[in-house]
Parts: sequence; structure tokens; C-alpha cells
Amino acid sequence: MSKGNRGFGSSLTEGLDDEELDASAPSESIMASRSQTLARLATGKVVTDRTEWVDPVRCRPWRLHNRDIDHLDEETCRDLIDAFLSAKKQRIPAIVRRLQNDPDHDFEIIAGVRRWWTVQWLRAHHHPDFEYLVTIQHVSDEEAFRVSDIENRSRKDISDWERAKEYMRALNEFYDGSQSEMAEHLKISRSWLSRLLDVARLPDEIVEAFADTHDITVRVARDVKPLAGDPRALALMAAEGKLISDERADLGTRLSGPEIAKRLVRATVAKAKESGGEVILKAGNGKPMLRYSRSARSGLTLRVVPKSGASVDEVLTAIRGLIAE
Repeated sequence: MSKGNRGFGSSLTEGLDDEELDASAPSESIMASRSQTLARLATGKVVTDRTEWVDPVRCRPWRLHNRDIDHLDEETCRDLIDAFLSAKKQRIPAIVRRLQNDPDHDFEIIAGVRRWWTVQWLRAHHHPDFEYLVTIQHVSDEEAFRVSDIENRSRKDISDWERAKEYMRALNEFYDGSQSEMAEHLKISRSWLSRLLDVARLPDEIVEAFADTHDITVRVARDVKPLAGDPRALALMAAEGKLISDERADLGTRLSGPEIAKRLVRATVAKAKESGGEVILKAGNGKPMLRYSRSARSGLTLRVVPKSGASVDEVLTAIRGLIAE
């Protein structure tokens, strides 16, 4: 089975205030509204749809598709394999556009790469008669991106990492790096878009700590990002990430995304001194940021040190690390 909703559905909504949520995400059936959506994208033009059964070998994924093909295998596509076998065919068409001057392919897949992979897997595993059901559209690259986004925004099996990488490429290619313009075109909130792009902007030193990039969710990026911008904190997290990687290679230890994030954050919490049971935590700039003590009777007692120069995000991240302990 696919790994479930590790993308927009859960990680973007967990822990957020109501006003931060994007109420504009489509709730209607995407499949039933493709023609209407494309008609809106091509205002003033005639949009014609044509659905065909085609050979999947003659199709190739669009360069800006949002699937990480390396993560497509029998396990992640098991739900589609079973559904196709049960129905004896693919029921929901993919969205493609016709290619020119490519002798090896006739169509480019805008949305439906996982369906394409599944049909090919079935053909290679005793079901050679399966064909790929597609709807052929005529759209520009920017329109193709929006069509793909509308088609896949409610998908439960697209990870935050896949979507963040797709959005980052589109941000630079179609919207000149303007998050406001991109959010307006996609009809989503700027805060929603910013949280997702934070995933794609994490430094390589942080990304390498994770065994699977699909474990890097919006929540993980939220916890780590405030510290990643400080050279001292980044160095500490990079060292901890190397230790996590070594443990994984030597001992086979496999930690979840949130567990890795907690270890990275804890690595930045320097215990400057202990006196009278009170511990002082330093900020990334080296100044005291928090004072805390623990006891069985009163639990965790915290005092935020004024004028530490630490950002609100840095303070909150440190507090979350203490609570996790």
C-alpha cells in the first residue's frame, strides 16, 4: 500500500491555527471537473478533451511532474495494482499532451505517473493486455503545472518532499521567484505555500540525516528551519546528522522523520552551566536564551532570558526540544 497522507492533508494542518489553513483547496471531485478547470485556464479559447487507450511505452513523464520515480515500486503502487486487477482496467485517465519531434514517445504525462508505472508493471507481470488510459490536452508549461497541481493537490500518496520540489521548480521557472504571484495563480494562501517551500530549502547537511527524503515533512522543516540559518547551529546539526547516518549504516537503526528532527534540534541546545538545579541554554548567537529546571514535583520550569537576540522560532524550537525530552 502507499504510505498514506504524508503530504498536504495531515502535516500541513497539524498544529496550525485556523486562519493559517488554506480554505481554497478544491473540495470537488478533481476527476469530474477537469474540463471545467482547463476551460478556466484557457479563458476565451475552445478546450477539447480526447480520451484514448495508448501504449505506456510511448509515454514519458513531463520534466516537471511531481512524482519521485525512484520511490515507485510494487509496495507503493500496491493499491493501484489491486484496483486495476479488480476492475480489469484503469478507470481514471491520466492527463497528457501530445509530443512533437520525439521519435520514441507520443505523449508527455502531466498527471498520472503512478498510473503509468502501474500499467507498465502489470504488462511486465503476466498482464500484457493492459493499456494506459489518457486524456489528451493542449496546454502551455505553466498551464500544465496548474492542471497537475489541481489534479494532485488532494492526493494522499504524494509526500511533502515531492510536492515541495515541484513547487520550487515552478516558482523559479514560471513566477520569477515570487511566492505572492505563485500563490495567487494557484489560489492558495501565501503562508501555506511558504511552509511547503521551506521543505525544499533545507540545507543538504540536514537532508542527508534522513534515510528517506519522504520522511521530511512540513512539520519537520518547521522544527529545524529556525536553527538551520545559524552557522553554529547548522554545524551542530550536521555533526548529529552524520552520527545518525553512521548509526543507520552500522547498526541498521531506522528513525522516523520526527525522531531525527528532535535529535537535530537537541544537538543545538548547549548546556552552558548548571547551578542550583537550573540549566542555562544558549541561543545560536552564544547568548543565554532559556533557564530551566526539572523536578518530580513541579515538572519543567522555564524562564525566557530577555534580550538574548534569539528569534521567537528559535526559542519555541528549543522549548519543544525540552518538552520532548
